[in-house]
Amino acid sequence: MISQSSQPGGYRPRLVFWELTTGCNLRCIHCRASATDLMSPEDLSTRECLRIVDEIAAYAPLILVLSGGEPLWRRDVFDIARHAVQRGLRVALATNGTLVDEAMAERIKDAGIVRVSVSLDGADRATHDAFRGHDGAFDAAIRGIRCLQQVGISTQINTTVSKHNSHQLPEMVELAKSLKVDAFHLFLLVPVGCGLTIAEDQSVSAADAERILNWFYERSLDSGMELKATCAPQYYRIVRQRRAEARRAGEPVPDLMPRPHGHPGGHPGSATDLNQMTRGCLAASGVCFISHKGSVQPCGYLPLEAGNLRRQSFSDVWENSSLFADMRNLDTLEGKCGCCEFKQVCMGCRARAFGVSGDYHQEEPFCLYEPRGMRQEGAWQAQQSRPA
Repeated sequence: MISQSSQPGGYRPRLVFWELTTGCNLRCIHCRASATDLMSPEDLSTRECLRIVDEIAAYAPLILVLSGGEPLWRRDVFDIARHAVQRGLRVALATNGTLVDEAMAERIKDAGIVRVSVSLDGADRATHDAFRGHDGAFDAAIRGIRCLQQVGISTQINTTVSKHNSHQLPEMVELAKSLKVDAFHLFLLVPVGCGLTIAEDQSVSAADAERILNWFYERSLDSGMELKATCAPQYYRIVRQRRAEARRAGEPVPDLMPRPHGHPGGHPGSATDLNQMTRGCLAASGVCFISHKGSVQPCGYLPLEAGNLRRQSFSDVWENSSLFADMRNLDTLEGKCGCCEFKQVCMGCRARAFGVSGDYHQEEPFCLYEPRGMRQEGAWQAQQSRPA
């Protein structure tokens, strides 16, 4: 097995998100996959999937997240999951939850899946069902969470934040607490896939994102759950700012990412290990995405191909992709991100930059922070422009 130090530049894949299919039973208005009712004839075959699992497992002991579309739409999903577990990978499942009943929960457990994330995009039936394009989706997802918990599987709620539900976030956290899930993940909407058609009128503003992420940091300290912001790299800048402010004020600075109430300490491979505090955008440096056709992308929201596993091995793509090499070089960042003192911990969302400008090097469009260097330059220019 290859160690982190032996991999180029020390970059080690930590999470691989795998879109097993674009087939799905829902029609979510923000869907990255632009899902359909049917399995695609271009989907990787079972044989191809098992080979890819072998390649990943031989390369790094990472976390493999099986997603879609709806991954439970694939009849061989448990064969793939079981093979990955047998090869030493930690396997999680990302689902809309509507297909999970008592029998399905038992199959998920038997396959060795350690955590299941269920998407909830509203604190009530009307909000969630409208976003998911299916009446009854909310109740079915709640039922799925409870079925999973009954068989002892760690559960997580994923919420895509946009204007339709941003006002419900306090209620969403309370709902997650009442359901006793282990984690609550907040996703800022990324303008890609179907999201391109709703980005302008549904994406929260930069000012709203700043307010939401500051509120989210506070809840991460008092909710009793593991809370994590995804597709919101500026959160990691906010966390450091807030903690520095607390230290300057002589206030206690609590541990980051507290464990859920009553949850035992984490260890490598445990469910809590899935929520480590890392940094902002990990695309191409700690995370990558595999499409249902075998295309490897920096993340699921950045539709640029680094390689294809039908023609290349996983290690070849991870180590030799020119796209990945470019994204790992923070000196290529432009605009505010390029001169920001927090770029090492944030990087800005490269997918959002690409979706708005067509260039992933550009600055994060949902961030209102003005880097220190730009403030100093602005003050200097203002001083020079004053009359003598």
